[in-house]
Amino acid sequence: MTEQDESEQTHEPGTGVLALFGRQLKLFRVAARLERAEFGTMTGYSASTVAAYEQGRRTPPPAFIDQADELLKAGGLLKVCKDEVARGQYPAFFRDAARLEAEASELHLYAVQAVPGLLQTEDYTRALLNARRPLLDDATIEQRVAARLARQDIFSRWPAPLMGFVIEEAVFRRPFGGRSVLQTQLEHLLQVGGMRNVEIQVMSTEREDNAGVDGPFTLITRKGAETVAYLEVQGRSILVSEREEARAIAARYGIMRAQALGPRESTTFIEKLLGEL
Repeated sequence: MTEQDESEQTHEPGTGVLALFGRQLKLFRVAARLERAEFGTMTGYSASTVAAYEQGRRTPPPAFIDQADELLKAGGLLKVCKDEVARGQYPAFFRDAARLEAEASELHLYAVQAVPGLLQTEDYTRALLNARRPLLDDATIEQRVAARLARQDIFSRWPAPLMGFVIEEAVFRRPFGGRSVLQTQLEHLLQVGGMRNVEIQVMSTEREDNAGVDGPFTLITRKGAETVAYLEVQGRSILVSEREEARAIAARYGIMRAQALGPRESTTFIEKLLGEL
């Protein structure tokens, strides 16, 4: 999913579920008569980090939430928030898609503007977010970098979901963040593309026929459920669950796979680009 420009419909730090969790965390800490620095020492975090969690400015990791629940004797009231807190780190328009993505047995994606978030390096993600207009503040950028990287846990899941990416050739040439960032990104694509459950295909700009003329999309299939399509543009998103419409998009993707370079040809293409940098 591209998420290259999370725009107006965003979840800003300090609001929503993160802020609510932070208030609950503070209430339990105060009830336990612990200062932030003391509680931070017990959990292995600095007082400033604890403050950021309590103020909803940063997303606490699941391990911290488990630890806090036990130390503060919250009786599971903090632990039960883990899934919502994890989703709260994403912009509002992407949260439903993030939940489906985390449960996917198959993911197929067509990208036209930037390397998909699941395949991005940290520096590439940061460069994209720094390019946003209007500008994002530093706290929001760091929160979104962490959220995007956290999604990449999907590659270590078992059973491993089957994942396919058809990406326009121009994406591989666009130097977001500069030449060195692009080089590292291309090397990362080669590494991920070598995984048994992942196929990366380049849609050549020389291809006269391209069934992706209607724009980018993601197909998400969960075990025992119908395939849904996720569409995103300018910070707006649509989840297409209507069976026939989703099937039409899936059929389009099948055509595009045939039109794009094959996985081995695509690997050779990326290696050649790296040699030119």
